Amino acid sequence: ETQNNDLTASRKELLDVIAKINSTTQKLFAETFAQVRINFREMFAELFGGGRADLSLVDENDPLSCGIDIVAKPPGKQLQTVSLLSGGERTMTAVALLFAIYMVRPSPFCILDEMDAPLDESNINRFLKMLDRFIDQSQFIVITHNKRTIAKADVLYGVTMEERGVSKLVGMRLAAEKGADGELRKPSGNAQSSVPQFDAEPAEPERELALSR
Repeated sequence: ETQNNDLTASRKELLDVIAKINSTTQKLFAETFAQVRINFREMFAELFGGGRADLSLVDENDPLSCGIDIVAKPPGKQLQTVSLLSGGERTMTAVALLFAIYMVRPSPFCILDEMDAPLDESNINRFLKMLDRFIDQSQFIVITHNKRTIAKADVLYGVTMEERGVSKLVGMRLAAEKGADGELRKPSGNAQSSVPQFDAEPAEPERELALSR
């Protein structure tokens, strides 16, 4: 009987702890989701130059287990689920959601891996303006093949293959630097010497890395 009472008491205590954790988690999730939802609407309208978008829970009675629906209406189009958007529109919607989450708790640095690949020229400009907005808060490491994105970087790291089967990482500083008088100056021809150079490594797929800070 004593063991049975102990088991019953332990079970009740465990269920109480689980209920408390679920209650706290639901409260935190609801607060964060509400803020992300507001940020998402703002980011979407800014990236698309208008339109509207929203997030909604599939089952509001079970927020911790249900999915989240994303609906979007780019300018001049009907409100629809994100799966019906074009590749570029889906990417821009994902960027809007990414930064909406980022705004809740900004991180020291962000890594964006070829996020701009599906974007056309006009959307590239909007994407770069979005990076400019947050560049003072975080450092962005952007893996890209787009020349417009590369041109916005402060430092460029690239992979080259000087001899067959051996790749080498090289770096170059692109941003203007301040002189002793405080004036901005473009880097000199040998500016890349101030950027770490790397020894040859086993061959890897050729990629370019743009880093802004």
